[in-house]
Amino acid sequence: MRITKVEGLLMSCPFEQPIRLPFYGGLRIILKRDAMLIRVRTDAGIVGFAPGPAHVRAVREIDGTIGPFLEGRDPLGWRDYGFSAGLDTQKTYHAVEVAVIDAAAKAEGVPMSSLLGGAKRDRIKCYGSAGMYMPPEGYAAEAAAVQALGFPAYKLRPAAGPEGDLRTTEAIRTATGPDFGIMLDCHAWWRMGDRSYSPATIRKLCEDLEPLSPYWVEEPLPPDDHAGYKRLHDSQPLPVASGEHEPDEASFEDLIESGGVDFVQMDVCCQGGFAMGQRVFAGAERQGIRFAFHSWGTLLEVIAAAQLGVCCDESVVEWLEYPLHSNDGKPGMYAFPVADEILTEPLQLEAGHLVMPDKPGIGVEVDESVVERYPFIPGPWSIFHIDSPPETLAVDGDHSVPWVDPSGALLES
Repeated sequence: MRITKVEGLLMSCPFEQPIRLPFYGGLRIILKRDAMLIRVRTDAGIVGFAPGPAHVRAVREIDGTIGPFLEGRDPLGWRDYGFSAGLDTQKTYHAVEVAVIDAAAKAEGVPMSSLLGGAKRDRIKCYGSAGMYMPPEGYAAEAAAVQALGFPAYKLRPAAGPEGDLRTTEAIRTATGPDFGIMLDCHAWWRMGDRSYSPATIRKLCEDLEPLSPYWVEEPLPPDDHAGYKRLHDSQPLPVASGEHEPDEASFEDLIESGGVDFVQMDVCCQGGFAMGQRVFAGAERQGIRFAFHSWGTLLEVIAAAQLGVCCDESVVEWLEYPLHSNDGKPGMYAFPVADEILTEPLQLEAGHLVMPDKPGIGVEVDESVVERYPFIPGPWSIFHIDSPPETLAVDGDHSVPWVDPSGALLES
């Protein structure tokens, strides 16, 4: 069996009208959501799939370097390929490698986890991830709906100022009761220009939040400030999480060893691949902290991460992020239909756990027609207009890059 073609297929789900989300330091505008489907074809008719980094540079790397390197190789020899390139291309390669492993596992008739060390469990705990920039009562209603779906925890993105974030958490705790997990994804706190929360403000807010027992505060500081994370961790009572913006393995090692986080997070498909993910798991275990997957794309990303996660004990790899979108009227943030439609059948959830499928490979059937139904639209997906100093910044599908060029007048507020 030989690889005959490697493709990185970008897709976009635009909104009829941009979603305008005011926050404490300005206005966030969401134009669309992007996704990538990686497809690896073989001469045996077996096709491997994986989620990929949803940006144009990755497609260029696949077309120009990674695809030519892989074509003609036997997927069963994936461990010994010895691909070497610059950091960005190397990360994209490891995303493609997931699709190669899928093809290899299908050829051998075993779940992908069997090629990654073997599953130690048949399910993995998930938290429902939604909650983006709304009044406290909106978050509370959404959290209660997520709880009703069976998830043991809910992640939100607070950005209403310190007092507003405290009121929001109070409303959620009232709506969900004392035993439900509340995870605060605080990446907006350092994206507010002059109104960004200072370390002193964050420490005070964490102290005020303590009676409400949040499960963690995530990325409360700029992600490269590992020394600042250590100071924050040691000066306030709440668990701290970070990792989705770490650019390379050395930075993950430094974050883990800094003593500044209780949970290290990684998008294994887009930040370095499965082997690096396993090394991050091992580093977390040595440090006595836990791992939580960052899974912010489609359900294909969720199941790919799960195939790796079940190969490690829950005492180390505790959480899988399960993004919730308001597709077909379900509770969650804005609609992102390709996130669900990329699979022919929904994933199986029981009591807040993803139950692993027993099919070979990645374990799910991919609906390839989504590529034609959702053609890609270039440009960033989300834009921040900062009040002071006046500034316009953007983010795209590369989570290791905090900001990208807004590409001129992509959108005028």
